[in-house]
Amino acid sequence: MVMYMGQASKDLLKWPRPSSPPVVKLETRVDAEYGMPSTHAIAATAISFTFLLATMGRYQYPFWLGFGAALFLSTLVSLSRLYTGMHTVLDVICGAAVALLFLAVTFPVWDKADQLLLTHGFSPIFAITVGFLLSYNYPKMDHYSTTRADTTTILGVAAGTIVGVWITQYFGLTHMPSRQFPLPIPSITLAMVVLQIGRFLLGVILLLITRFIAKTLSLWALSKWYNVCTQNCIVRQSLEIEVPYKFVTYTSIGFVATAVVPLLCQRVGM
Repeated sequence: MVMYMGQASKDLLKWPRPSSPPVVKLETRVDAEYGMPSTHAIAATAISFTFLLATMGRYQYPFWLGFGAALFLSTLVSLSRLYTGMHTVLDVICGAAVALLFLAVTFPVWDKADQLLLTHGFSPIFAITVGFLLSYNYPKMDHYSTTRADTTTILGVAAGTIVGVWITQYFGLTHMPSRQFPLPIPSITLAMVVLQIGRFLLGVILLLITRFIAKTLSLWALSKWYNVCTQNCIVRQSLEIEVPYKFVTYTSIGFVATAVVPLLCQRVGM
């Protein structure tokens, strides 16, 4: 949600990125995008402080340590956007402020929202429908930019994740700890590291396979439906092609990551 707000704000405000000179641009892939606010600052701040707020009552660790880590990571990413010449200081400050304000406003209802998303019968339909409509009705631009594709990717993963955790909860596969919160953080052992690397590699392989299959099938179906060549990069950038194939591909990835991969790891003893 916060990333959609940031991405859409860019294309509504249309504030340009810093001019070069005086800055030296070390990244050019997204030079066609606008600058205000910095969505990297939004993402880094939202992820870091969401992780802090979501875990401080669940695991035993000093609050100051978690806060320091969240502040350090979000600041590091924000400063990197200045270093690469992609944003002004104002872009970064506004991005971080948007994320913090959003977290402050929504934090009191996180538990209720989580409960609804996990248990309500219409949760999967709601997630997919709203995610697709937001992607399809993304603010129009007078030139092509990667912001719509990136936003559709984010919304697709979010929708797939909601569907995945809903199905996991529905079939009673959600793991519940046997002890009371907050839980102690286990010691890092060699066996644990090897196990996590194995889970990670298995997950990555499955996600790469999922991406290939979903992308190939969705592009094939769209090419048949619209009678166009979806191998053409310009064709893929059109609204009717880009949004559906991106959304289907990354919804599939979100679902597999949160439902299929954990179940498979459980089945193989990982």
